Amino acid sequence: MVNIQNGTIEDFFSSAMQTAQEIDNGKKATPKHTIWMETDDLLNILKPQRTKLIEYLKYKTKVYYSVILDELKKSPSSLNKDLDFLLKYQLIDIIKEPNSGHGIRKVIKPLYSNEQIEFRAIL
Repeated sequence: MVNIQNGTIEDFFSSAMQTAQEIDNGKKATPKHTIWMETDDLLNILKPQRTKLIEYLKYKTKVYYSVILDELKKSPSSLNKDLDFLLKYQLIDIIKEPNSGHGIRKVIKPLYSNEQIEFRAIL
């Protein structure tokens, strides 16, 4: 499960400190798949078109940029903004590969395939 949570850099370091203390006390540290976001970014990721893209990518191992444009009926500028946002938080990877006879094409690889994503906001 990927946990996307609002918080500050201090919250992140507090969580890391708890994990370090578990290790120091000889406990087996539980892997945490938490992505910390500022509250504004957490609200931005919850926009309907972004959550639709996240859901779309969830069950893919890779998908071509042009396919996303076509299947989700998005404009290139809108899709680029959404992909840049997901890339910022390491939810996806974007690679470029040769497209024989047609130049280069973008390949989007979700880094959370088949995982449950939980959004948490603590105010």
